Amino acid sequence: MDKYKYIDAQLVGGSRDTGFTASQIYYLTHQILKLTSHLELHSGDYSSQRGLRKLLGKRRRLLIYLSDQNTALYTKVVKNLGIRGLKGR
Repeated sequence: MDKYKYIDAQLVGGSRDTGFTASQIYYLTHQILKLTSHLELHSGDYSSQRGLRKLLGKRRRLLIYLSDQNTALYTKVVKNLGIRGLKGR
């Protein structure tokens, strides 16, 4: 549970609600970072590559939803995570 304490500390507004869109994006980003480091060592692991693509797509859909609903929170999340924003948004 240490990994969740670190993520919870970064959450915007301190919301620990896992149904909150921003917290889902934070948790997905953590999973994406773990899979990326795994794939650096095991480049032939195609199952993990597929899982990474699925997670990236899910995070992208959540970012689109968040940018439509709350633009200010979207910019905070993108800035805090250090990820690129969506094209044209």
